Amino acid sequence: MNLECYPVTERPPEIVAGRPQRAWMDRFAARHPYRCLPLAMANSTGWEILCPMGFTLEWNGGVRQEDIQLKPDHPHPDFHKFVQSHFSHGVATFHTGYLFRTPPGWSMWAMGPPNHIKDGIQPLAGLVETDWLPFPFTMNWLFTRPGRVRFEKNEPFCFITLTQDKPMADIQPVIRAMSSNPELRDQYDVWEKHRTEFNQRIFRQDPDATREAWQRYYFKGEFPEEVAPAAPNHVNKRRLKSPRFGG
Repeated sequence: MNLECYPVTERPPEIVAGRPQRAWMDRFAARHPYRCLPLAMANSTGWEILCPMGFTLEWNGGVRQEDIQLKPDHPHPDFHKFVQSHFSHGVATFHTGYLFRTPPGWSMWAMGPPNHIKDGIQPLAGLVETDWLPFPFTMNWLFTRPGRVRFEKNEPFCFITLTQDKPMADIQPVIRAMSSNPELRDQYDVWEKHRTEFNQRIFRQDPDATREAWQRYYFKGEFPEEVAPAAPNHVNKRRLKSPRFGG
């Protein structure tokens, strides 16, 4: 199955497989946030589109297009085609440089890189029916207050991932008492017992618990006390394919 990426500019931005690393996660002692598997998996479940140059955006709080000023670190022939003040009201518009085509039934989420924090500006997410769309879309960021923000060269400005969104309309959310599912109730109770006991041991500074540091049931896809077999399709590391050139 292919995600087809058709350049619509002479020098389109680079696309790379999503990287799990985040600077704010690295700064924690022992890189603690990487123990949260959902964070790391979200970071790498898609592809990043990278800024081809470093630049600064500054918004004065006004509603006009000219109230956002854009300045590259160095002169670049593509800069004012790459990022623009198009929608006004503090919205900066980025051009991905590609027309994307997905397999039938698959749409594309375009968003900011997951868990990539930028002070003063917020990425806007969009869901695009790229299985038929014959033209490109843009990536937009909204200033959250007047001020200046920077994007570095090779910093991701857009994150794309795929979803089969049409079947979601047929899904019915149902709220049920956990007692209606005895097997799940038992699994949850065992997990909660182990979690509570482990946290109490950490609080008491139990040396074994301190050395263990964190429980790894979800990271390993395992259940406490083997109340059920390990999850057969569990994934705790993902590296997607980088784009290649094709005919």
